[in-house]
Amino acid sequence: MKVDPGALSPEQTYKLMTGVVVPRPIAWVLTESVDGIGNLAPFSCFTFVSNKPPMIGINIGRKAGNRKDTGRNIHETREYVVHIPDEGWIEAVHRSAVEYPAGVSEIEVLGLSTIESDHVGVPRLRDAPIALECRICSSTEYGSTGAEFVVGEILAFHIRDELYRDGKIDTSALRPIARIGGPNYAALGKISRMIPIGQTPKSVL
Repeated sequence: MKVDPGALSPEQTYKLMTGVVVPRPIAWVLTESVDGIGNLAPFSCFTFVSNKPPMIGINIGRKAGNRKDTGRNIHETREYVVHIPDEGWIEAVHRSAVEYPAGVSEIEVLGLSTIESDHVGVPRLRDAPIALECRICSSTEYGSTGAEFVVGEILAFHIRDELYRDGKIDTSALRPIARIGGPNYAALGKISRMIPIGQTPKSVL
């Protein structure tokens, strides 16, 4: 089957692409409005951009041409916290995607606890396995819908102790979740460890 992108609406294209680009890691983004109202929302178009300084990028769409709460809050306060949820957070992550009325905090609706961040005014989720304090560096619009690729510098990594080993994250212990097409999520599954490129298998030595 051949699909002509030009014949698809933005919504149809979104549904198709989110089934093609899988699995996608989830950035669970906590922001605050200028009035101090917390907002928590998941984004699955998420990746890292730079390692010095550490930067991550998130694609944040718009609704009817207007910025959603997350995008507006980031542009107004310049600060936010990205969390990496594990399997135990799937329901909360999914529920946080609901578009609540203005002035309603997903954090309160979901009954989540927060603690103060070290470098930004936005708090972080107390029990999340990983939290990244961020400050926006740039925002670039793409396409006709006004979707923005927001890049932020990580000012601090907060990592649950048992996940941090020899300067690396124990991914199997983290048990991250990923988004696939529709209202569907996936767990990590089997991990295949390969011999690093350039190294000789021990059995050959």
